[in-house]
Order: sequence, then structure tokens, then C-alpha cells
Amino acid sequence: MEIKRARLIYNPTSGREEMKRRLPDILQKLERGGIETSCHATESEGDATIAAAEAADRGFDMIIAAGGDGTLYEVINGLAQKENRPPLGILPLGTTNDFARALGIPKHWEYACDLITQQYTRPIDVGQANSRYFINIAGGGSLTELTYEVPSKLKTMIGQLAYYMKGLEKMTRLRPTELILKAEEIGELHEEFMMFLICNSNSVGGFEKLAQEAILDDGLFDVVVLRKCNLPEFIRIASMALRGEHFNDPHVIHFQTRELSVTTPDYVQLNLDGEYGGTLPCTFTNLPRHLNIFVDEAGESTYKLR
Repeated sequence: MEIKRARLIYNPTSGREEMKRRLPDILQKLERGGIETSCHATESEGDATIAAAEAADRGFDMIIAAGGDGTLYEVINGLAQKENRPPLGILPLGTTNDFARALGIPKHWEYACDLITQQYTRPIDVGQANSRYFINIAGGGSLTELTYEVPSKLKTMIGQLAYYMKGLEKMTRLRPTELILKAEEIGELHEEFMMFLICNSNSVGGFEKLAQEAILDDGLFDVVVLRKCNLPEFIRIASMALRGEHFNDPHVIHFQTRELSVTTPDYVQLNLDGEYGGTLPCTFTNLPRHLNIFVDEAGESTYKLR
């Protein structure tokens, strides 16, 4: 059996520190599967980006991101800019794991390790937002800010509940923002919007039907834009989104595009894969089949395996 070299980049505080507890077992599991693994534990913001870029430069056969969507986002930003991009394995051990859910990567560490040792990969699109990259979603608007406003210590203590608490707080302060969206498919849209979401997958913030037509390797973004509405209308549309019926509402605009520019006269922060991604203006570009991810060869969704 040919031995492969992997660099495991992990967040020791992710998912109530599960990764730190499981590390010896994970290393043993990978070793038995023919993957010789060295580790890098992140210590601060941006650390995983630097570690991923260095691992690509050092010629590792694969990189493994262990943690939540925040850790994955940083690793993607280290890899996407490189000419040599080794395949990426994902151990979804964080508070939120939207992208792993979209790919059917199991959240139990043993099953996730099995996918990596089997070494079957799928090429997926990567989004570029000015000089940054994202793999699952980009967005703007007041409610999209909640994911990176939740303190990491609170996420470690109470997990997903921290996001719900922050969401309830933000909902009382929802306000529309003047935006100008430009894409070849729609021309120009200039009005007040509550938020815009640029989806690469169908799994966004726990809403698995928010962008049902999104495909990870079609070279297209699925863009969902919410027009100005009041709080009761917003709550109604959110409940429709859980059922996948929100495109029937006149407040919702949906289209597909390879490139989108968004500008505003206001101050609008960007959310990239749940992390702070700078501010508008921004041009979002789809990089088709830019990165290979280890997945289930059968194509089955096994995310819920425990």
C-alpha cells in the first residue's frame, strides 16, 4: 500500500473541543488507512490559512481540515490561491458544518476518516470575492452578520444554541439596505434589500432547501435576494424557506450566474462561509471545479451517520 502524507489542520476549540479529545484516535485511524499524518493546531484567526498555504508549498499529498465551517473557510483561502492544490479532506467537528452536510460527509469522525482513506475525490467550484475565497456561501445584509458576531467561547459552551440566541437579537434590528446588483443574466437591480445570498451548495445555515437547484460543480452561483419587507413578512418567508417554497413569494429574487458585482452607497459587511469577509463593493466570481474534495464514491448523503 502506497503511503500518503497528509497535513491535518485543526481547531482545538471547535465543537466543544471534540477534536482535541479525538485527535489520538483520528491519527491512528488515518495511519491504519495508509495516511501518514502530521498536525497543525490553530492558535489565532488566519492561522489555518497560513498553514494550508505552507502545506501546499511543501508538497503534502493531501490536506485535512478538522473543525467547523470557520476552519474550513480559512483552509480554503490558503489553498485556492495556489497552483498546486492537493485534495482536501474534511472532518466536520465544529458547531456548524454546512458544507460537509451538502457533500454528505458524515459528522462522526470514524466515518469521515473512512472517506479520506478511500481517497475518492470530487472536483467542486470555489467562489472568489475580490481577493478572498469561499466554498459554500457569501452574503450581505444585517442578518448575515450573526454568524461571525457569536463569540467563540459561547459557541464552545452551548454550540448551535448560540446562533439562535444571536439571531433573535438581530431580528429586532432588521433594516433594508440600498444595493446595486449587476450580472449578465439580470442586468442591473437597484433597490432596497434585506439581504443577498450567493450559494454554491443547497445547505445554507441549516436551511437545506434555500437553494435547491444549487450544484457544487456546475460553474454557477445560485443567488437569492430578499426585497425590503417588515418583520412579520420576514418570518413568513423564513418559514417558507424551510419548506423550499420561498421562490413563490414576490419579495424573493432568484437567479444563477457565473459572476456578480454588488455595490452600495451604505456600509455593508460581507459574510463568507460564516466569517467576516470585508465590505462592499465586491465582485463574486465562480472558479469552476477548482478544488478536489474527498467524498463518498457512491454519492450518498451519509452526513447524519453517528
